[in-house]
Order: sequence, then C-alpha cells, then structure tokens
Amino acid sequence: MRRAHFGIGTLLILLVLVVSGSSLGTRTDYDPDRGIITLPEPASPFIAFNIWVKAGSQNDPEGKEGLAAITASLLAGGSTTEDSYEQIRSKLYPMAAGYGYRVDKEMTAFTGRVHRDNLEAYYTLFNNALLKPAFSQEDFERIKSQTLNFVERGRLYGRDEELTKELLFSMVYRGTPYEHPAEGYVESVRSITLDDVRAFYESVYLRNNLVVGIGGGYPRGFADRVRGDFDALPAGEMTPVPAPEPRMPEGVKVLIVEKATDATPISMGFPMDLLRGDEDFWAMMAFNSWMGEHRNSFGNLYQVIRETRGMNYGDYSYIEAFPLGYTTQQPPVNVGRRSQLFEIWIRPISNTTPTNLHERVLFATRAAMREVAKVVDEDLPAEEVERTRNFLWNFTVNWGNTISRRLAYAVDDVFYGLPEPGYLANIRPGLETLTPEGVNQAIRTHIQTENLWIVLITRDALNLQRTLVQRVPTGITYPGPRPEAVLAEDREIASFPIAVQADDIIIMDISEVYQRK
Repeated sequence: MRRAHFGIGTLLILLVLVVSGSSLGTRTDYDPDRGIITLPEPASPFIAFNIWVKAGSQNDPEGKEGLAAITASLLAGGSTTEDSYEQIRSKLYPMAAGYGYRVDKEMTAFTGRVHRDNLEAYYTLFNNALLKPAFSQEDFERIKSQTLNFVERGRLYGRDEELTKELLFSMVYRGTPYEHPAEGYVESVRSITLDDVRAFYESVYLRNNLVVGIGGGYPRGFADRVRGDFDALPAGEMTPVPAPEPRMPEGVKVLIVEKATDATPISMGFPMDLLRGDEDFWAMMAFNSWMGEHRNSFGNLYQVIRETRGMNYGDYSYIEAFPLGYTTQQPPVNVGRRSQLFEIWIRPISNTTPTNLHERVLFATRAAMREVAKVVDEDLPAEEVERTRNFLWNFTVNWGNTISRRLAYAVDDVFYGLPEPGYLANIRPGLETLTPEGVNQAIRTHIQTENLWIVLITRDALNLQRTLVQRVPTGITYPGPRPEAVLAEDREIASFPIAVQADDIIIMDISEVYQRK
C-alpha cells in the first residue's frame, strides 16, 4: 500500500491554497532593462525581498574557493557602517523578522520578509547590509572561523548523506567551476582574507549584475525606490563563466570514502541534458516523481527499498539539484543551474551484517539501479502515468505557499528564461499535456544505468571494493518470514549487475575529502 506523508495541517494548507490558487503563480512583472521583478499581492500584509546577485561559487577565484559564500555570509551576518552586528540583531528582534542568504553554483540570493507595519525600519537594515557593509575585521574572523569549523569538521563528521551528494557533483563536474562545494576547500578557506572579500564585493556586487525582487503588499512606488537605491552600486561588467561541460562516465565508476561508520549513505547519478523549460521537462517531472518523490512515500524507490524491505529511512530521485534535502520536503529555490544530474539518494543503510559487511549496502544499490533499468526497458504503464499526474496535481500546489517562495520562483523564472506566467503557473497545464507515450519517450531519451557514478561513505572500503570487483550476488536476510513474491524479487536484485573493474573504483579516506583541490 502506498501512503503519502500528509498530516492534518498539510491537508488544511492544501485546501486553502487550492481555493485561493495563490501558489499556482501570481502575475509577475520583470523589467530586464532595469533589473527588477515585482510580484504585487496588495491584500498581503507581508513584503518579501529577493536580491539576486548573478554570481555564485562558480565565480570563486582559483585558490579562493568559498569566497562567494564568505562574502555573502559577511554581508548578511555582519556589521554595517550604520550599526554593529549586535545592534542589528537587537533591532530585528522586536520585528520578528530577519534576512538571510543562499549561495549556489550560479546564484546568490539575499532574502527577507517583514510585516508592512515594520517595513521602513526593516528595509533600512536590509538595505544597509548590502549597500553599506562595514567589512569589520571582527565579523570577518567570526565568519571565517565558523566556515573553517564546518569545512574541517562539520562537513566530514556531520551528515554523511549530504556529503555523498556533494561528492557526486564533484565527481561529475571535475575540472569545471561546478566541482567545488560552495563553502570551498579547507586550504582555500584558510587563505581567504578580508581584502579578498572586499575585492570580490567590488567586482561582483554591481548594479547591472543584480536583480531586485519585491513581492507582497508593498506601498505604491516602493519597488522603484528599492531599485533606485541599488542603482547606487557602481556599474561594471563581469566576465561570463562558460556553462560547465560534465563528462558522462564510461561505464560505472565508484568513489568509496573510508570512514568509521555503521551506516552507509549512497548517491548515484549522471549528467543529463535537461533543464526547466525544455520540451521534455514535464514528462521527466512525472517520471522522477513516480521513481522517487523527495521525502515522500509515493515514490517507487521508497516502496521497494523502505516500505517493502524496511532497509532505511528513505530513497529518492532528482532531475534538479536539491541541496540540503534533509531540511525540507519542498523543492529548494534559487539554485538555478545550467547543467543538471539525474540523481538517486539512498539514505543510510546499516552495514552491520553477520556475513558480508556490505551485503545490505550493495543490495540497496542494486535494487535502485534495477528499478531504473526496469522502467527504461519496460516503460511506465499508462495507469502509473495517470496516478502520478493526479499526485503531482495536488502535491505541487504547496510549492508556492508563501510570498517569499513565490517571489523566489519568479527569480528562478528569469534565470531559466521562462516566459510568463512562469514555472508555478505552468505546472498544471504541463501535467495536462502528458501522455504515456510522451513520458516513456522522454525516459528513453534521458535515463540509463550503464554509465553513472556511485558514491558511498563506509568503513572497510577495501572489503567493499573486493565485493564489487568479484561481482558476487549480495542478498538480504529478514528477521521474519516474507512473501514468496518478495523473496523471488530479492534473488533477482541480488544478482543485478554492477559492472565495475578495480580501476573503476577510487578509495579515499574521510580525512582527505575537500582538504584542497
């Protein structure tokens, strides 16, 4: 039986949004000449800000990887020429408001939301943060120390499942500006100085290199005022960064990170020639949702690996980047990229078995690969296409449930060059166009299992390497009886081929990960 993760609160929100239609897209105006996006919702008591800087970690200078992220962190979490960091915090507290940032490969976004009663006081602080940074040495040392703590320890000894996802992207995009994580390498972060931050700000934070987004119930003339304030930044041109050219692996390649752990996360995938707005996008959205909707029991991977066999917490797939997936059920916003992967995320599998240490790990890996191969070879049945369409018809209505998210989607529409009415408003019309034939043709065009990267973090990496190279079946045992149909399928999964040779496998100790380029 397939069950979706919906509580009473979620159902009530969905009901309200279906009635109002607000999450399906509100009329947005974008003026490319002035660099302003407006999303007026006069009845809303909130005003949302989204300042999109057209740069990200891909713009980090060689040897200074992490500079874009540290710069944004210092702006959003540092003093201004008008107020100290502590003064800013004390002024924001009674407003029940704040502002933050996100740095991805190609985008940096500064976002905030405030009730209109506090608009003037809030906007003064928000404006000063981006236009009047103090570049305090004390703030810089605090933020650099926090970043170093993360890249030296938190990233390596915190969430292994997030690390496998990041390493997957690094493997696929080796030699491109997408290779390094936004936070940088240990050695590169150590080398960053306050002068580097100032220089990056002066070269990137230019009036014609950012787009001002304003949404909600803002007063007349306010959006123009904000754009005018940001026009005080100097003009300038940035050298465009060419789109990354990922290499499709020849066969199956494996990265095993050695770490003392009793559970193994798995990420696998390959580069895919598909972006939001492409002809096949809606068909691939349906396929991906059927295969592994993020943090939702609707997906097939979830049913096969978790629900039927109880192996782990969840199993999902992606056609767009989904960083920090453990924090949210909704798709992330402002992570637009000119190149994407098809990715499978298998949350940690226990590797403590009485026989082969990695039997369960490889069984789950084979199960995921087999499910993808089956749908490529056998097609997605018409009834499954219809069931998925119905699921997405209702599930996606919640994606734009706040003015901040609707504004962020409008920013992403500009990044991808989508025409009005934009992505959110086009989801349902896109779903209406789906046919089983179209979905299966898109699957055959974009999906395969012969060429991909697999990344695992586990103990006794040499044992895992030997097991892979020997190509022996890896089964699964249960604490109690299981239906014969499940056991018969288990035997097929246990022998599903993972065609690797010894030289297809890289072993790396956790202490080596992201130390330097």
